[in-house]
Amino acid sequence: MSAPAGVDVRRLMAGFPTGVSVVTALAADGSPRGMTCTSLCSVALDPPTLLVCLRHGSPTLDAVLDTAALSVNLLHRSARPTAELFGSGAADRFDRIAWAAVPGGGPHLSQAAHTIADCRLRTCHTVGDHVVVLAEVTRITSLRSPAPLLYGMRRYGTWAEDDDAAFLSYDFIS
Repeated sequence: MSAPAGVDVRRLMAGFPTGVSVVTALAADGSPRGMTCTSLCSVALDPPTLLVCLRHGSPTLDAVLDTAALSVNLLHRSARPTAELFGSGAADRFDRIAWAAVPGGGPHLSQAAHTIADCRLRTCHTVGDHVVVLAEVTRITSLRSPAPLLYGMRRYGTWAEDDDAAFLSYDFIS
């Protein structure tokens, strides 16, 4: 039996909808770095620890490793343009969006995020073409009611507007 191809793993994970975040960090020279990330999960509550997977060699990962700090910006339902911008690799992405530097974390994307977690690097492990980053949450900033942007089946979506149907319906945005 041979190992599944990358395209098979992408197909597998497309069927697992998830929230969308932008992981940000400040490089050693103070310049902002960031990338869209759906590989995010909670690892522990004590100490509060998140796991994010960042592409090996990405400028965002380099900044996280250089400064040992990052922010996880959880995007709200209307932030699809931000998710696409930070997934595009556009060199001028921070010139095209409002952001603020915060001590002890990465840039905050306050207009696009519903909640932001500032973190410090605990440890990391290279796995294939990505680096698994374990980061301890040092501060949480809640900006608005969590109405998250979601991603699954290679499309963006949101929870249904009706609170009673929120866990029963997944509205895809074309």
